[in-house]
Amino acid sequence: MSGRAAVPAPGAAAVPALLRPGRLRPGDRVGIVAPSGPVPPERLAAGMDILRGWDLDPVPAPHVCDGHPSGYLAGTDHDRAQDLARMWCDPSIAAVLCARGGYGVQRMVDLVDWDAMRAALPAGPPPKPLIGYSDITALHEAFATRLGVATLHGPMAAAPTFLEDPATQEHLRRTLFAPEDVRVLAPPTARTLVGGRAEGVTLGGCVSLLASDLGTPWARPSAAGGLLALEDVGEEPYRLDRILTQLLRSGWFDGVAGILLGSWQDCGPYEEVRALFLDRLGGLGVPIVEEFGFGHSPSTLTLPLGVPAVLDADAGTLVLHEPALV
Repeated sequence: MSGRAAVPAPGAAAVPALLRPGRLRPGDRVGIVAPSGPVPPERLAAGMDILRGWDLDPVPAPHVCDGHPSGYLAGTDHDRAQDLARMWCDPSIAAVLCARGGYGVQRMVDLVDWDAMRAALPAGPPPKPLIGYSDITALHEAFATRLGVATLHGPMAAAPTFLEDPATQEHLRRTLFAPEDVRVLAPPTARTLVGGRAEGVTLGGCVSLLASDLGTPWARPSAAGGLLALEDVGEEPYRLDRILTQLLRSGWFDGVAGILLGSWQDCGPYEEVRALFLDRLGGLGVPIVEEFGFGHSPSTLTLPLGVPAVLDADAGTLVLHEPALV
């Protein structure tokens, strides 16, 4: 089945390209924040050792290892929001790396001092990259809509995938230090779900977080004109059906140019999940590639969000127009 290029729905603005962050250099300081779930100190220490091996200087935020009475948050909402703003606004910090996902960004995102973060955007040099995935999807969307800054959907400092998988580490390292070398993403697992070729600006992340953002004041109005990356973990097929149906009914998929499907770990038998994607997304008539190797998987790519690219669903490739980082 051949996909056709989609056009934005009437009245819908196409997903804009965002301000690209700057690449890292040896010796740079990297702020580590925990905007979501609690961080095991031993895992954080192991992740910081990996970063030191890249000749980076990891700097944990003051509350990165805090607990919370809930048991599922890394400290209070206020402290998590303050840590993010502090690291972003600190001119000595070259990048902000999340420690883990879980749950909690939606509780703190409106407490962040976005005015201060906008004021901290450098007038000349590029901004700093934000890296994370899973619950960090809500921050990727906030950085896009509130700051106009591109981000990296990638591994996190205390996440098992980053600690245990050399390929995951290497792709993030190359993206941060030599982004011109990773403009072509072509994971060997990629397969065509709906054929075709599409061009647009990348966006997306964890699909349940994208659906949860609907109706909030700073939510992106639609994915029109964009290359939408979707993944999730632990959502049974009927729950994924509900999530996708909500996004379809809201018009959020109207005009999307193409779709990349990543990992669906613990979401049930993949053939059932695949059939669901064909049922819910196949009718959009746009190129769709599956098993693209990002998200909650034993090995994960670093996927730039907010940058123009070309998706070739037949070849299983995503080619960035420019390097993700300046």
